[in-house]
Amino acid sequence: MRGGIRKRLRASFTEFFELESAGGVVLILATAIALVLANSPWVDNFVAFLQTDLSLPGTHLNLLHWINDGLMAIFFLVAGAEIKRELVQGELSTFKKAAMPIAAAIGGMIVPALIYFAFNRGTPFVRGWGIPMATDIAFSLGILALLGSRIPIGLKVFLTALAIVDDLGAILVIAVFYSSSLDWEWLGVAGILLGGLVVAKRIGIKALFVYLLTGVAVWWCFLNSGVHATVAGVLVGLLIPVASQKQDESCSTKSPIDRLIHILHPWVAFGIVPIFALANAGVAFHGTTVSTLQQSVPLGILLGLFVGKPLGIFGFSWFASKLNFGQLPDKVSWAQIAGMSFLAGIGFTMSLFIAELAISGSEALPLAKIGILLGSLVSAIVGFIWLKACSRSDQQLKSNSVDN
Repeated sequence: MRGGIRKRLRASFTEFFELESAGGVVLILATAIALVLANSPWVDNFVAFLQTDLSLPGTHLNLLHWINDGLMAIFFLVAGAEIKRELVQGELSTFKKAAMPIAAAIGGMIVPALIYFAFNRGTPFVRGWGIPMATDIAFSLGILALLGSRIPIGLKVFLTALAIVDDLGAILVIAVFYSSSLDWEWLGVAGILLGGLVVAKRIGIKALFVYLLTGVAVWWCFLNSGVHATVAGVLVGLLIPVASQKQDESCSTKSPIDRLIHILHPWVAFGIVPIFALANAGVAFHGTTVSTLQQSVPLGILLGLFVGKPLGIFGFSWFASKLNFGQLPDKVSWAQIAGMSFLAGIGFTMSLFIAELAISGSEALPLAKIGILLGSLVSAIVGFIWLKACSRSDQQLKSNSVDN
């Protein structure tokens, strides 16, 4: 039984890693198109297209709202399901496995937020302290994939677990700090619906459509409640059952949560996240100078991602190790952890999402996007070069040991 679970988890991680890596390529392409559009003569037409009115009764929603509040709710649904699976069966299922990635993720959230806060304290934009906290799992795993088999599987698993904990932290930040005034009646209805899903899970209902249909209703309630609608996706994802459904004594189907991830993950990786980037990553570079980048918002984000992320991740990991709070994965060196820490500074998707919530409508939003793009780009380049150098050093050491 345990061997079967391990085999399924190994297969699930392989599928997850391959999808995220390939999705990262599509994400880069979508970002490039967004930047070209933002700096082209067609920018006004594209912005007008995103403002197309698609309101439902009682709402004022345009196409951009449906992308950021609707499609991204599916992204967060899958994120919630992945967090649940890791907590129950995966790399976060035991204290020994979870301690080091959790410590690393906490450091990777606290230090960047403090750096941004230090640059923007006393300004109207201090609210954006959550922007550099995030790690874009698709981009970061995509860079690791470029290094191929030279990177140990333990480092890929560590980065995945760290990014999942990071996602959970970002979700909590969004729910607590970036929600507007609350409508308790809508929240009450959402609570009742979520309670119904808890009961359904307890009595053994594993039909996926029950959770998804109820999830749509929960999303609608959150949309009208003042809590950001994407939080509904996370909560529903966390409530989907993990246990496998037996067909007979010798065969079992995928669990509901595995089926959900298997069905939706390709749509998220190759559709939803690139569409989000296409709609939100565009920023006009006309008039951008070195002095522009020295302003508090882009500088705080750039340094938060490029400096804060590696400092926080490596520092907290090292302290966790010294305190016997956790241990490195097998065949992973501290030099590789340092290189991976830079890759975790690729904030992109979640950073853009938080920026839209934190400082939307202000003149600082384009500057924030520039900081996110530059911070993510520099982190990707340095992380790739660092890990490539590490792999060469490891190969030389192995070659020398063989010669001796």
